[in-house]
Amino acid sequence: MESEIGKLYSYSGFDSEFIKERTRQFREQVNRRIKGFLTEEEFTPLRLLNGLYLQTHSYMLRVAIPYGVLNSEQLTQLAFIADQWDKGYGHFTTRQNIQFNWPNLVDIPEILDSLAGVGMHAVQTSGNTIRNITSDPFAGAAVDEIENPLPYAELLRQWSTDHQEFQFLPRKFKIAITGSLNDRAATRFHDIGLRIMLKNGQLGFEVSVGGGLGRTPVIGTVIREFLPKEDFLPYVESVISVWNLLGRRDNKYKARIKITLRELGSKEFQALVEKRFDEIRNTFNGADSKTLEDIKLQFSSVQLIEMPLGNYQNRHKENQGFRNWVKNNVTEHKITGYTIVTVSLKTHGNTPGDATSEQMRMVANLAKQYSYDELRISKEQNIVLPHVHRSALFDLYSMLLKAGLASANVGLISDIVACPGLDYCKLATARSIPLAKELGVRFRDLDLEQKIGILKIKISGCINACGHHHLGHIGILGLERAGKESYQVVLGGEESTETSNIGKNLGPGFSKTEIVPVIEKLVNIYLALRLDDAETFLETYKRVGITPFSKEIYQEFPRRKKNA
Repeated sequence: MESEIGKLYSYSGFDSEFIKERTRQFREQVNRRIKGFLTEEEFTPLRLLNGLYLQTHSYMLRVAIPYGVLNSEQLTQLAFIADQWDKGYGHFTTRQNIQFNWPNLVDIPEILDSLAGVGMHAVQTSGNTIRNITSDPFAGAAVDEIENPLPYAELLRQWSTDHQEFQFLPRKFKIAITGSLNDRAATRFHDIGLRIMLKNGQLGFEVSVGGGLGRTPVIGTVIREFLPKEDFLPYVESVISVWNLLGRRDNKYKARIKITLRELGSKEFQALVEKRFDEIRNTFNGADSKTLEDIKLQFSSVQLIEMPLGNYQNRHKENQGFRNWVKNNVTEHKITGYTIVTVSLKTHGNTPGDATSEQMRMVANLAKQYSYDELRISKEQNIVLPHVHRSALFDLYSMLLKAGLASANVGLISDIVACPGLDYCKLATARSIPLAKELGVRFRDLDLEQKIGILKIKISGCINACGHHHLGHIGILGLERAGKESYQVVLGGEESTETSNIGKNLGPGFSKTEIVPVIEKLVNIYLALRLDDAETFLETYKRVGITPFSKEIYQEFPRRKKNA
């Protein structure tokens, strides 16, 4: 018996020519900058159009991974780029992209040419434009999926890339889309969040607007509870075009759509969107629906072959390490016999989201051998193999173990999300990476990780919240206080659709030397408070509130006053 699923999108000749032309243009701009014909100020908007940042120590190139999907050839090419023009590694981000932190400016055009050779680019990964469309890393495989969102994500990518009206928006703009009941794309925390819904047998979308983190964390407001799928693209365009006119270009801190929504009011904003939608809806003339059908055809299909389980049951029974890995890193697939495997990039003591070129090549080979040549990047900075038969799990685990990538910690306390922080980013005010490393090692050494169970820590090195600290069960925000690093703690963040919540501040911050003992103390408070081993940290927090945690923490640090 065979089951057919949608697979990777096959890019057209137009896509290839577009990328080549953009690279050619940027090569000329880089040459002009190197020769001094362009100042850095003049060069900045040009490089941002091509995903190139100037960080603390060097340039940083952010490469787009559209909706987080890669094949083995692309990941192998990223490994080649890491070796040839960087320091032998890449950093996977919470936006399902990859960053190279050490390229030389003169080499950027060569890197972009290498990316173009495998259908990749860095277009619109920076600047005030529509950024990389993000989606569910389990898309097309999830048990709870209503419909695969990836064709819709691809339609958004094609529509938004080089869109003449939206290249110079008031601020950056982020869209996420999911097709599942369990929102693994955190749609409520994006400028536009799209959830595929079924209503009376009809397929459509719930549309939320104005979500986001940063200085002003906001849960998105639903402005359409059900939008028929044929109205999907004109409605998205209506939202952005309304904001494009209203957004504050005089103050970048008030430019995001969430601020516009707050200042105008959600009902007034919704009315303007509906008015704009009525104006432009018919101008699409069904072209978007036709394009969507063409896109669905361009997503090649693959036959998942039914196979016997082999020695899986025996291996699972006999091997504790394998059993833990299956428990934490393997998720049920919608097709019986298959699984979704998450490869943790959070080996204890390593930088969250980093993968060496050797590891990238190895995972690429595993994807080709065991996952029908398909990989995903998750917003948790891990790699997902979406279609692995259960009979192959032990062999896959054994190979990952040899490569140092078999950490059985997905969703556990060491599966930490962290931004690059002060080690790389010139916007950062504190370090994230050393703290993430220290926390991972601390709980490994305490041998508490499996006992603690599901507990998500997220760390940001500044108020911009690239580490999504507001959404952590325990979130950590690094700041600068009187020339020293200080860390605030928030509790109770959650990003699932129905129970989305922004974490609540525990109280005054802690010093660099205090923060790890503080997190350890919080965990011990939870272990003492939980009803039984099955009650998670988040469940305990919801039951007892923040007061028991804050009371004990600030008793431990008596010189700190709760309201200081």
